[in-house]
Amino acid sequence: MGVADKVASESEGTPSPKKGIERRSIEMIPDSERHGTPWSQFTLWFGANLQITAIVDGALAVVFGADALWAILGLFIGQVIGGTVMALHSAQGPRLGLPQMISSRAQFGVYGATIPLVLVLMMYLGFASTGTVLSGQAINAAIGSDQRWIGIVIFAGITAVIAIFGYDVIHRLGRIASTVGMVGLGYVAIRLFQTNSFGGALANSQFELVPFMLAIALAAGWQLTYAPYAGDYSRYLPRDTPFGRAWLGPFAGSVLGATLSMTLGVFVAVAGGKAFLGNQVGFIGGLAHNQVLTVLVLITIVVGKLTVNTLNAYGGVMAISTALSGFTGKDTIPPKVRISFVIGFNLVVIGIALWASADFLTNFKNFILCLLLFFVPWSVINLINFYIVAKRNIDVPALYSVKGRYGKLHVPTVAVYFVGVLIQIPFMSQALFTGPLARMMGGIDLSWIVGLIGTAVLYYPISRNAFDYPSRMIYPEGMVVDRKDASIG
Repeated sequence: MGVADKVASESEGTPSPKKGIERRSIEMIPDSERHGTPWSQFTLWFGANLQITAIVDGALAVVFGADALWAILGLFIGQVIGGTVMALHSAQGPRLGLPQMISSRAQFGVYGATIPLVLVLMMYLGFASTGTVLSGQAINAAIGSDQRWIGIVIFAGITAVIAIFGYDVIHRLGRIASTVGMVGLGYVAIRLFQTNSFGGALANSQFELVPFMLAIALAAGWQLTYAPYAGDYSRYLPRDTPFGRAWLGPFAGSVLGATLSMTLGVFVAVAGGKAFLGNQVGFIGGLAHNQVLTVLVLITIVVGKLTVNTLNAYGGVMAISTALSGFTGKDTIPPKVRISFVIGFNLVVIGIALWASADFLTNFKNFILCLLLFFVPWSVINLINFYIVAKRNIDVPALYSVKGRYGKLHVPTVAVYFVGVLIQIPFMSQALFTGPLARMMGGIDLSWIVGLIGTAVLYYPISRNAFDYPSRMIYPEGMVVDRKDASIG
C-alpha cells in the first residue's frame, strides 16, 4: 500500500489491507475491508497500458495503412471513446463491492449472465496467451535461451503467483509497472528518435478514411476489452468514494498509458518496417546501446506485460467462479479452489502460447476487432441498466439466487444482446470477413459504432419494466456500516 493510500485509509476509518493471500472472491467486500483511493486506480491502469502489446496495437494502425500523424490522432480518439466506457464500468466497483461480471445478472438473470461470461473467459485466455508469447520472447532474450517454452513457462508461473496473492499485490505491481514503464519506454523512445528521423513521415501524412477509422477501432477496442473486468480492481474502494473520482482514476490512467504506448508504436512501425514486423521484442530490445541496457529494456517489457497478464488471470478466475456460482447458488469460492483455478488458467495459457501462430500481428488485429463484436452489446446493456434504468440501485443478495428479483434468465435481454452482435456483421471489415455494407463504403469498419447505438436503441425500451427495480441499494446483512454513501451523488 502506498503512502497516499495508507493516509486515506486511516483518515476514513477503514483498516489497512491484510497481508498474504487474498481470501475474498466473488462475494461483496464488506465496509470493514474497504481501502485505497482512486489514485491506486490511476497507477494500476497506467502501468497496465505501458506495455509492448499496446505498442504493437499502435503499430498496427500504420502497418494496415494509416500515415503517422493520422494514426496518432485516430488512436487517441479511440482511446477517449473506449476509455470513457471502460471507466464507467470501473466506477461501479465502490458502489457494488463486487466483481464486474456479477452485475450482469441484474440484466441477463443469474443463469443468463453465463453467456457473456463464456465470451469474457475466451478474451482473458486470448490476451493472456498473446502476452505470454511476447513476454516469453523477452525472457528468453534476457537469459540467452533459444528454448521457446522456457520463457513462456517462467512468465506464466510468475503471473500465477501474483494472481494467487490477489487484489492488493496486483495494485502494488501496477505502481511498480508505472515507474518501470515510464523509465524503460522513455529510454526506448529517446533511442528511437536518436537513430531515426520522423520529420518527413509527419510532414507528408495524408488522410485516408479507411485506415483512420481502423485506428479508432483498434484503440476503442483496446479500451473496451478492459470493461468486463474493470470493476474487479475497484471493488475494495470505500463505498463513499465519489463517483467522479472513481471514474477519473481509471480513465486517466488507462487513456494516458495506452496513448503513450500506442504513439510509440506508431513511430516504431514507421522506423522498423519489416524488421519490427518480424521480431517486435527483438527490435525494441535492439534499440539499447549495449547488452546491459538491452536486458533492462527486456525487463521493462516483462514487467509491463506481467501487470496486464495478471489482470487477465485474476479476471479469468473471477469469470470462472461467477459462472459456476450461478448454478451452485454459492456466493463465495474457497481460497484453495480459487488458487486451483489460477493454476489451471495459466496451464491453459501455456498450452495456447506454445501453439500460437507465427503470424502474430494479423491474428492479433483480428482478435481485437472480433472481441468488439461481442463486448460492445454487453457493455451497452450493463451501463444503461445500471446508470439509467436501475439508477445505480442493485439488490445484491438477489444476484446470487435464481429465486430473487432477477430470476434465472431474462430472455428479452439475451435476445437484444445477440441482435446487437448480429447487426454489426454487415459493417465488419476484417481480413477474415468483410460485410456487404462495409464493402460498399470502401472497407470502413463501423461495426462497433453500429453495435453501440443499435443495442442502446433496442435495449432501453425493454429494460424499463424488465424487473422490480429497488429504490435503493440492498446489501447483504452485516456488510455495510451506517455512513453517508457519497457514490450516490
